[in-house]
Amino acid sequence: MKRETLTTRIIFLIFGAIPLTVRRPLFKFLLILFYHFSEKHRLIVLNNLIRAFPEKDLPELEKIARDSYRGVGIIAAEFFDILSLTKENMSGWLEFEGEENYVRAKEKNKGILMFTGHFGNWELEAGAFAILCQPLNIVYRVLDNPVIGDIVDKVRGYSGNRLVPKGGAVRKILELLEKNEIIGILIDQNVSWREGVFVNFFGRSASTTKGLAALALQTGAPVLPGFIYRMKNGKYRFVVGPEVEISRTGDYDRDIFENTQRFTKIVEDTVRSYPEQWFWLHQRWKTKETQVPANKATRLQKNGE
Repeated sequence: MKRETLTTRIIFLIFGAIPLTVRRPLFKFLLILFYHFSEKHRLIVLNNLIRAFPEKDLPELEKIARDSYRGVGIIAAEFFDILSLTKENMSGWLEFEGEENYVRAKEKNKGILMFTGHFGNWELEAGAFAILCQPLNIVYRVLDNPVIGDIVDKVRGYSGNRLVPKGGAVRKILELLEKNEIIGILIDQNVSWREGVFVNFFGRSASTTKGLAALALQTGAPVLPGFIYRMKNGKYRFVVGPEVEISRTGDYDRDIFENTQRFTKIVEDTVRSYPEQWFWLHQRWKTKETQVPANKATRLQKNGE
């Protein structure tokens, strides 16, 4: 883990000095202010919700939107306490289910590909898994803001997790899987059409990373979903799901599409169960199929993508 900067150290000292019982309501209040005063971002969230849940009325969608902002505030407040996470105090934070799915996948000795999304408290999820099972190798995009990047890197690396920058990560990931290590991948954000494949997500065509499906096909590593959601009592339930079946028809493009769609359906089902806990502020459907050059679009259509 790289050395933290003086700025990062000061930020952690300041916010760490505020008790979590004060930090949570404070950050929720600040995020609700942001919801009301930033019309641009509020409209992004509401537009996403209206199109994802056409059966719900506007007051219900507005409540989900406000709750999703409060959820971001909770994540931000709890972020600084992840550094104090230990196996001994874990029960005060969360309940863990699905360890048997992890053990069975680990016994295959092919490494593990674990996917999740920006749901619940995904940063807590990464830290908890490293302590309860084994450290993750987290594939991530380097953040544009170096200060925020240093803060996030400090927390992600605290419990032993290692960071694998997205650019040129394939060779490194293959080496890690050969060592029976586990790769953590967030698959719920928009990517360019060059990086992704268009699959159905909440009834709309969404450009989704095809990296997870490509790695699963190439290596035979088991793929596990892992999601953490906040319960009414404020604690979390972290569930590692059973291994996801991988389609292998011999048609590479078709297999990429079908497996990516299968992974995405798991994300969608999770979000539908707890819509207020997903990061709706992201422009998930930003990349359009109309951006794909004609010769590429013909091939995608041929493969049902």
